[in-house]
Amino acid sequence: MLDTGNTGFMLVATSLVMLMTPGLAFFYGGLVGRKNVLAIMIQNFVSMGWTSVLWFICGYSLCFSGDVSGIIGNLDHALMRGVSPGELMNGNSIPLFVFVAYQMMFAIITPALITGAFANRVRFTAYLVFLTVWLLFVYFPFVHMIWGGGILQQWGVLDFAGGIVVHATAGMAALASVFFVGKRTQVESGPHSIPLVALGTGLLWFGWYGFNAGSELKVDQVTSLAFLNTDTAASFAAITWLIIAWKFEKKPKLLGLLTGSIAGLATITPAAGYVTLPTSALIGMVSGAVCYYAISIKNRMGWDDALDVWGVHGVGGILGVVMLGIFATTAVNPSGANGLFYGGTDFFYKQLTAVIFAAGYAFLFTYGALFMINKITPVKISTEEEKKGLDSVLHGEEAYEEN
Repeated sequence: MLDTGNTGFMLVATSLVMLMTPGLAFFYGGLVGRKNVLAIMIQNFVSMGWTSVLWFICGYSLCFSGDVSGIIGNLDHALMRGVSPGELMNGNSIPLFVFVAYQMMFAIITPALITGAFANRVRFTAYLVFLTVWLLFVYFPFVHMIWGGGILQQWGVLDFAGGIVVHATAGMAALASVFFVGKRTQVESGPHSIPLVALGTGLLWFGWYGFNAGSELKVDQVTSLAFLNTDTAASFAAITWLIIAWKFEKKPKLLGLLTGSIAGLATITPAAGYVTLPTSALIGMVSGAVCYYAISIKNRMGWDDALDVWGVHGVGGILGVVMLGIFATTAVNPSGANGLFYGGTDFFYKQLTAVIFAAGYAFLFTYGALFMINKITPVKISTEEEKKGLDSVLHGEEAYEEN
């Protein structure tokens, strides 16, 4: 039976998740230099359009229709065939259309996360091809395997809102893309607009309540738990990052505080509806420290992950899945499982296996996909084009007039 309260809440949650992609565009746009703002922003905004088109054509069906070997769905609902406005989601009280829209917003932002890693170095045409194949061969299969009745879900793997499906896959894809495209020849002095980064962070943090709390797909005690866990982890991670950076960099920096909050949000995502509130605080502190040191390692290794996608989303997502495997408890969510701390040894190993598999597959596929795309159309821009800036060279537009 249709529940108007649940439906209204999920429409709001869907809108919040949609807002995260423009938020990401502002976040990334502020981090790059003045000559590359529009190039990074269009890569985010185009995902809102093209991913929605793919979702309509085949994405929803491949994720949530039927099952082929536990890995991918079928095409029974391609072009939204057989999906009617009056149909309620199976076992829930919201229209199926609302679920379709909600999941579409997840599909939009996931590949957009990757763009921060190869900022200033990739051609727009190659990115569109990459966006398409990555959704088809990485994102859609993992949605099906974990949320669509596939093999990992059958095995008992849990991922409340996307630690594996979103952050681990996107973060490891980002690292693979960094290895493929190589270093920037024009090293920027730093973020061109930290206020834009702050605006993007605010929009992402705000939208993340829909991302995590909305993943319960209804309003109950787990919804409120996921909501508060989300804010708690983000806050503890932000302050932890601020303190660590303050110690080593000698000054309290806004950029560190903002980055730490995003790390905490990414890390709590898989566990938001399965762990206690004190555990979310612990997850936040651990993520703030671990992700900070991950970026330090990246810098020492010379990996040119321009906007630290691997260190924040990749490491954060993987860490969150591992900590879910340790601290999950059915005391707060009977639909979940007990983690290692509560005697669930098997569950812990399942989580660990699943996230290693997802991370490894996303890394290898991404590198191979970019290699093949490069055979069809050049992926990397030239040194001269990079010097001029992608805004004018690729898009014929400029965010700021030159004085």
